[in-house]
Amino acid sequence: MAIEKIPSGSNEETTVSLQRSIYDPGYVNAMSHFYRGEMGRIMVWRQRLDITTNWAITSSTAIITIAFSTREVPHIIFFFNLAIVWAMLWIEARRYRFYDAFRARVRMLEAHFLVPMVMENRDLLQGEWKKLVCEDLILPCFKISKLEAVGRRLKRNYVFIFILIMIAWVTKIFLHASAPIDNLPSFYHALRIGHIPSWLVAFVFVGTLVSVIAITIYVSKKSLGEISEFGTHRSLWRI
Repeated sequence: MAIEKIPSGSNEETTVSLQRSIYDPGYVNAMSHFYRGEMGRIMVWRQRLDITTNWAITSSTAIITIAFSTREVPHIIFFFNLAIVWAMLWIEARRYRFYDAFRARVRMLEAHFLVPMVMENRDLLQGEWKKLVCEDLILPCFKISKLEAVGRRLKRNYVFIFILIMIAWVTKIFLHASAPIDNLPSFYHALRIGHIPSWLVAFVFVGTLVSVIAITIYVSKKSLGEISEFGTHRSLWRI
């Protein structure tokens, strides 16, 4: 693309030239390919998120099935279920940070490049978005913290998996307890498995439940999420 020579000091002519260059075929073509490349990249990371979620669901389903298959299977098996799901959540949160980092570029292009192109309004092409995108291309960085990534994946998927495990765990204790459970002390004693004391089992159960609820609530209040619940003029989309 040819570079126009503009006399120094003519700020108005420089601004007009830059606005025109945005709609040059070469620039638009390069930005279009850049947008398609970034879209392909976030789709790959989005698929990787689905894989870890499927692993968590599959392992939980298998462990719950084994736990209820026979009375001899101790409820300690849900310890391993929680460990597996927490590990999958941590892996998925790490992958989600990469997904969110590249998704931010796509949103930047959609908001500052595609929207003005669709509306044919050059006045919207303002700000330092191009500088921010270039800096992120040179030195990529995450846009959210690890805790926020964990909270987002908890809110979307894993909170339901944890609730299912907790319900299955309590049901297993009531169904296959060695002695009848008719009050809270008897339930507390039923938590004991071999050399594992009841207080340790109760600590893991309550600690997991409180952690899941606290992280989900905290991130829900601090984070806006990827998309709003109700968009602007949503009734106009009922075509």
